[in-house]
Amino acid sequence: MHETGSIDHDDQKWPPGTVRLEDMLKDGEIILQPRPSIDPNDPLNWVPWRKYLNFGLASIINVVTPTWGPMNEQDGFSYGILNDSYAAGCAGLAIGGPLMIPFALKYGRRPVYVLSTVGQFAVAIWTARLQTVGDLVAVNTLNCVLGALGEIIVQMTVADLFFVHQRGRMNSIYVWTANIGGSLATIAAGYITVNQGWRWVWWWMVIFFGISLILYIFMFEETKYNGITHGVNLDQIGNASEDSDAKGMASDLKNVECGVVSDDMHQPKPIRIDHSIPLLTYRQRFALWSTSPGSFRQFFRHSYQPLVIFATIPAVFYMSLVYSILNSTGTVVITTLSEYMYLPPYNFNSAQVGLMSLAPFIGNSLGLMICGPLSDRSILYLAKRNNGVYEPEMRLWVMAAFVPFVPAGIFMFGFGLANGSPWPVVAIGYGMLSFGSAAPMSIALTYLTDAYVEIVADSMVALTVTRNIVATVFVFAISPWIAGIGMQNVYIMLGVLTVAILLSVFVFIFYGKRIRSKTASKYRFFAGKQLESRM
Repeated sequence: MHETGSIDHDDQKWPPGTVRLEDMLKDGEIILQPRPSIDPNDPLNWVPWRKYLNFGLASIINVVTPTWGPMNEQDGFSYGILNDSYAAGCAGLAIGGPLMIPFALKYGRRPVYVLSTVGQFAVAIWTARLQTVGDLVAVNTLNCVLGALGEIIVQMTVADLFFVHQRGRMNSIYVWTANIGGSLATIAAGYITVNQGWRWVWWWMVIFFGISLILYIFMFEETKYNGITHGVNLDQIGNASEDSDAKGMASDLKNVECGVVSDDMHQPKPIRIDHSIPLLTYRQRFALWSTSPGSFRQFFRHSYQPLVIFATIPAVFYMSLVYSILNSTGTVVITTLSEYMYLPPYNFNSAQVGLMSLAPFIGNSLGLMICGPLSDRSILYLAKRNNGVYEPEMRLWVMAAFVPFVPAGIFMFGFGLANGSPWPVVAIGYGMLSFGSAAPMSIALTYLTDAYVEIVADSMVALTVTRNIVATVFVFAISPWIAGIGMQNVYIMLGVLTVAILLSVFVFIFYGKRIRSKTASKYRFFAGKQLESRM
């Protein structure tokens, strides 16, 4: 493993994730973490528009929507079968990461994004033409196996491109796009179903994935960096050569900055990049794959290593649990909404059911508009009070502030739907749940990226597997569970379970650093098993 920069004397004693974020001797200027190399090809040194373009493309990969009511009416698929097919999709998400994410480590991010989109394009065509229950289960499973890649690899992309003090905002944007992909797509799907039929929902998805594929092929650059200039402190390269014959992006590199940064990535000092290092050509930047060194055994290890990390590093276990219960709660809400809003006393059509997704769209948007900037600004404030040293647990205070909204939303939605309350009550509950869930889900991702950056890929596989196993269990169980004890009691139990898990965040707020210290040797062991020199 190559180091990412020179470290202070005290840094060597710190647990993973603890970094000096502000230089108290220089008017509180922010120190870049991780520290970039002097290589102009290092993604950390890219100008903002290149970073945002890649991140934006990475964030659009998550779009899915159920069209259950019309499929039930027109094709005779029972809601039980539809629930089971959805659960099969969740199982596909669970196995997709361990099976395929090693390819992203070995061959880079770009081929995984491209091949995942090709697969989803083909599956969307199949879905538009499906006829049997076997087709239904198969397309859900395959689509989710392919979709799992996008979910995990986005966090790798965030770690590739952004510094610690920027990741909260970036993860908030990602969670927002992932959530609105479900909510706004549902609204659009409702109107498409009413006017063109449910199959046209998937023909429009074919068009969407076709356009996405073109964008990935011609605009998405590889962000995996395997340069040879790691470990050079930017403060030591003031006399680096500034001569360069490279064309094209050379002018953009003049705008890249380092040393200290402001929130919008525009920094007061220009970076001293070693311009004697040639810029990659267009063909090199858009090559379909870039191979990392490593044996097949190293390659295969990442199919099972995430489960070992999940079982041995408490923070990975807990953040996976937080993300899983919130995602599963949302999944339960979607499945019950998609089934019961078509029935009395509501008797909604597909367009009206789709419009109910405006509630989570508004809730998620408000939650993440607050969470992202607040998370990044709060860690700068808390780090300054901590002699410039940042601890990942500093983000968890923002997460804790959103917790009360989650059970309030669960109870309002569940009680309202169970008792036939006016639809605005149900919608407000749905929106409140989404508002409260937005910050914990975003911060769980950011915490893992900050605390365990060198094993973020394996950590995200563990999180995604856990999330989708839990979602599979909930979706398979929801219909008999409601039939057995009633919808209201189901949502009471779900709310209590969710609160118990979320309130455990205070254990990590107060003891998280101690836990990271005790598991530091395990982290370094797993970090040493990575296929890459730097995440």
